[in-house]
Amino acid sequence: MPTLNGNQNGKKDYDFSGKKYKTLPTELLKSGGDAVRVDLQRNRLKQITGISQLTNLKELNLSRNEITDFPLEIRGLHQLEKLYLNQNSLKTIPENVFPSLGKLQFLKLSTNRLEKLPIDLNRCQDLTYLNLSNNCLKNLDPIVDLSHLKELYVERNQLYELPDKLFQNISLTLFKANGNPLRKPPVEVCTGGLKDIQSYFSMLEANAPHVYTVKTMFLGNSMAGKSTLCRSLEQGCPVPVEEADRTVGIDISEVDRDGIRFFFWDFAGQEEYYITHHVFITAQAFVILAINLSSYNMDEQSFKENVDFWIKNLQLKIPDSVVLLVGTHVDQCTETEVNEKKKHIEQLVEKMLKNHTDNLERRRKNLQDGDNPSLNYDQMHQIERLTEYKLKVLEFILIDCTKQEDIDRLLTRIKNDVLNKDTFPNIEKTLPRSYYDVEKDIQELVRNSDIPEHGIVSLNVLLPELKNRHDTLDDDKLKLILQYLHRIGVIMWYKEIPELAGSVFVKPSFLISLFKTIVRHDLVQELNKISSEQLKSENAIGKQKKRWISDYKDRASLNNVAIRILVRTELQKNYGKNDEELIEEVVGSSKKEGSLLSLLKHFDVCLSTKHNSPLNPKANEFYPKKDWVASNPIVFEPDACLFPNNLSDNEQVKQKWESDNTEDLNIHVYLLPEIPHGFFHRLVIRTCSLYSPYWIGKDQCMLCSGNKRFLLRERCDDEDQFIEIRCKESELDTPEDIQKAWRVIREIMKRLNTLTEQWQGLYQTVHSPCKAQDCDDYFEWNDWQEWLDDSGTNPFNVGLEGNQTCRNGHQRRTEWLLPRTPDA
Repeated sequence: MPTLNGNQNGKKDYDFSGKKYKTLPTELLKSGGDAVRVDLQRNRLKQITGISQLTNLKELNLSRNEITDFPLEIRGLHQLEKLYLNQNSLKTIPENVFPSLGKLQFLKLSTNRLEKLPIDLNRCQDLTYLNLSNNCLKNLDPIVDLSHLKELYVERNQLYELPDKLFQNISLTLFKANGNPLRKPPVEVCTGGLKDIQSYFSMLEANAPHVYTVKTMFLGNSMAGKSTLCRSLEQGCPVPVEEADRTVGIDISEVDRDGIRFFFWDFAGQEEYYITHHVFITAQAFVILAINLSSYNMDEQSFKENVDFWIKNLQLKIPDSVVLLVGTHVDQCTETEVNEKKKHIEQLVEKMLKNHTDNLERRRKNLQDGDNPSLNYDQMHQIERLTEYKLKVLEFILIDCTKQEDIDRLLTRIKNDVLNKDTFPNIEKTLPRSYYDVEKDIQELVRNSDIPEHGIVSLNVLLPELKNRHDTLDDDKLKLILQYLHRIGVIMWYKEIPELAGSVFVKPSFLISLFKTIVRHDLVQELNKISSEQLKSENAIGKQKKRWISDYKDRASLNNVAIRILVRTELQKNYGKNDEELIEEVVGSSKKEGSLLSLLKHFDVCLSTKHNSPLNPKANEFYPKKDWVASNPIVFEPDACLFPNNLSDNEQVKQKWESDNTEDLNIHVYLLPEIPHGFFHRLVIRTCSLYSPYWIGKDQCMLCSGNKRFLLRERCDDEDQFIEIRCKESELDTPEDIQKAWRVIREIMKRLNTLTEQWQGLYQTVHSPCKAQDCDDYFEWNDWQEWLDDSGTNPFNVGLEGNQTCRNGHQRRTEWLLPRTPDA
C-alpha cells in the first residue's frame, strides 16, 4: 500500500517509492484529479501510460527508474510545477512538450544521456530551478532566455563554451559547471562560481586574445631522469643533472615555445614526497612519465613500481589526464634491450587499461542484474561516470638525453601533442586582456623590488598597487584575476585558509622551497647537520637535537624548534639574511601559527601534536557546530607536528583499543577501484583535528568522543580495499548511546566522503558486515550520502523493521547494523 497524505482541500499525496513497479499502480490511476503530489522514484518504470489522467498533479517524481524515452503524456499535466526525471536513461526530449507545461518551476534532468535540449524549453518562463548535470550536452542555447531562472546546474557535461547572454539574467543566483572541458570561460574561472563568471564576461572584449597554456608534470621514480628531461626541454639542449642535484620536493619553471606557455612541474620520485603531490597535481595537465630503461626489469614487479603505480594514481586523481611515456637512459642499453623493454611496457599498459575498464563494466553489470537495480542506481551512475573518463596514454617515445636531436624530437612531439584538440580539447583559452596586464604588472613589481625578494606580499598592499595601474578594475575584479593566476600556478593565494587569506605568494617557488625544508627524503640527515650555533639561536642544546631525531624516526613527530631552524637555514641559504619577521610569518610563534604549518595542515600533511591524557568518562560530549566546554580546561601550545605517513607500526593503537568484538558497531567503506596512496592518513588528520584524545599508527587510528572509543582501520585484502570504522560495543549501554555513536560515525564519514571527492576516479560503497561468527554476509547501505546532509535533518532508513536478517538467517537489531532516524 502507498503512503497517503491528505491536505485541507481534500487532495492527496501518493508515495509509491521503492515498490519495484513496472507500470503505474492501479490505485493511482483511479485517483483521477485527487492526486497532487506523486512519488514514484526507485521503481522499474519504463513508461508511465495513463499519467495524463492526473489532471491536478503539481509534483511528479520519476527519478531512479528505467525510462529511456521521454514520456509524452507528461505534456497533458498542465498544472505541473515540479518534475523529477533525474537518474534515468533519457537520450532525447522531443519538441512540443514544454510549451504545455507553462506552470513548471522546478525541473531535474540530471544523470541521463541527453546530448541536446529542445529549443522550446525556453517557453517555461516560470522555471526557477533547472538541473542538467551528468549528461552529454554541448551547448546551452535553448535556456538562455529563461529570465526567471535562479538555480542552474550543468556539471559534468561536454560544454566548451558558456553563452554570455545566460549571465545577463539578473535572477540567476546559483550556477555550477564543474567537470566540463571549458575554454570560454576557462575552467579556472568557472571554479570560482557565478560572480567570477559574470565578472569575466563583463571584462571580456569582442576580440579577446586566445592563449595556449598547459601545465606539464614530470613524474616517475627517483633517478628516472625527470630533472634532466625538464631542464633540457627548458633550455632547449642537453643539460646533465648530477645525482646530488636531483629534485627535492618539486621544482617549477616556465617555458614559452612557439606561442605555447608551458608550466613545468618536476616532482621528486621518492616516496616521502608523495604526501604533497596531491596538492599540486591538478586536472587538465600533461603528464610526462619518465621510465629508466637501464634499471627496468621485464617483470611484473618492475612494471608495478615504474609504471603501474603512477598510472593508477593518475586514474584515481585525474582520470582524464594525458600521459606521455618517455623511456630514458637508452644510451645505457643495447638496441635489442631497448626494443624488448619498450614492447613489454606497452603490452602491460594496454592490459592494465583494459582491465580497469572491464572491472568497472563487470561491477556495473552485477548491480544492474540484481534483484532491484533502482536501489543501486547511485552506484551504477558512479561507475558509468568513471567509464566515461578516458585516460590517454600516448605512444611511447625513447630519449637519449645526451643528444641534441633527441631533445629536439621530444620538444616537437610535445608541441604536436598539446596542439591536438582531440587530445587537449581545452588547451585554447579565451581571456580578457586585463588578465595578462595584471600578471605583467605583478612581475614588474617584483623586478622593481616593490615586492620583497621572497615574494610574500600583503593583499592589502598588492590591491592598491594594481588599482593604481588599472582604473577600470575594482577590488572584486582584481581578486578574480588573482584567483585565476593562482589556479594556473603563476601565483599562490590561499583565500580559503583564514590564516593565509591576507597574503599572496607571487613566487610559488618560494613556497615550494619551504615545503622542501621539512617534507624531504633526507630529513634525518638535515637534522643531524644542525650546528651548535643554530641550536643556541633557539636556546636549544645537543640533547634536544638527539631527541628531535629519535622522535621523528620512532614517532614521526617533528619539533617546532627544529622546524624553525630548518626554515631559517633555508632562508639564509636563498636570501643571505636573517629576517626574523619573515621567519615568524612562515614558522609562527607561541601566539600565532605560521603560514607553512597552516598550509601543511590544510593539505592534510601533518597534525599538531597534543598531550594525551587518560579518558574522562564525565567529559562533556562534543557535537560539531555546537558550543563545547572542556570539563578540565588547560592551556595548550602545540610543540611539534605529527606526520602520520611516516609511522611504521600500530602498537600504541592496539594497546589502547585492545581487541575487536563481533558486536561492535562496524562499517566498511569500500573505495573502488582501490584506496589511493596516502588517503587513510589524510582522513585520520581530518578526523583527529575534530576529536581528542587520539592515537595514530601505520594503518590504524583510535579516537575518543566522551567515554566512547572509535577505531579507523585501513584494510587492503587481496580482493577488496576498504576503510573500517568501529565503535566499542561495551560502551553502548542505552539506545541514546547508540544514537550518539552513529552521530560520531556520521561526522567521520562526512570527512571521508568530502576527501573522496578530490579523487575523480573513485567511487564508494558502504556495508555493515553480519555480526554472526564466521558469517561473510553483509547489509548494504542505500542512499547513504543523504544521511551526510549538513542540515542533519534528512530522514534515513525510516520505517525499517526493528530487526534485520542476513541471507544466512542471522538476525540483529537494526540500530546495531544501520543508522536510521528514529520513528516518530
